[in-house]
Amino acid sequence: MPQTPHSGRTPLDAASLSHPGMVRTHNEDSVFVDSEAGLAVLADGMGGYNAGEVASGIAVNVLSSGLLPELGSGRELWKVDVQSGLTHAALLLQQQIAAANKGIYEAAQARPECAGMGTTIVATVFHGNRVSIGHIGDSRCYRLRGEKFEQLTHDHSLLQEQIDSGQLTTEQAKYSLNKNLVTRALGIEAIVPADIAEYRVEANDVYLLCSDGLTDMVDPDVVHDVVDEKRSDLALAAADLIELANQNGGRDNVSVILVRVPPDFLPTAGWAQRFLAKKKAK
Repeated sequence: MPQTPHSGRTPLDAASLSHPGMVRTHNEDSVFVDSEAGLAVLADGMGGYNAGEVASGIAVNVLSSGLLPELGSGRELWKVDVQSGLTHAALLLQQQIAAANKGIYEAAQARPECAGMGTTIVATVFHGNRVSIGHIGDSRCYRLRGEKFEQLTHDHSLLQEQIDSGQLTTEQAKYSLNKNLVTRALGIEAIVPADIAEYRVEANDVYLLCSDGLTDMVDPDVVHDVVDEKRSDLALAAADLIELANQNGGRDNVSVILVRVPPDFLPTAGWAQRFLAKKKAK
């Protein structure tokens, strides 16, 4: 039997779910997960007719088709590029987000029904003991480590700018009418820069990627509680989060991806660590 590019490596524990919500007639979100490759992508499309669906679909297709061969090529993704200071994984993510932007922008120029379409994007590449995160717009990535639940991305939105400048408090922002106005979106202009960040990964970290259909409808403390309580059953956690968003009004499409990092996924989980873990378990 031929070997798959990622055989021999413990896959991530992952679950994803997307729902049109209670108001919208169709779903303009797109999600993709490959737990063996260590890739997760979520996009929340916008535009007239079904153009948002087209934009988010292009984004997910470009990133998945562009990154999967590279992630399975045996390249040393953890190596740092001297010029940019980014790992090869982060550079690949940056390049593919730029390629997706180009694809969406050109499709919007060529097809009148798609004029002005765009999408948010949040994507994670898990490699070695690190995760590279790229995002544009207000789709988010959170991390649950132990009991600490933390937002790792910073929204590109008018609301976030108002919070950053002190015009609104976080509490006042909950009641703002400007929740859906993004200041940066994939495909709106010929070049749109992505924010790229990298973090060290620890065993049993749980990462949540989500569209604003979740965060506009469900308080972060409640999201934290659900992810914490259901961290051993990510599919159930995803279903509960979607249900909560819909119970609270479901005014938008809502999508979630949950990723848990098993100890054996990490390169540091060698024979010595496994031996000690087994010894402790006795």
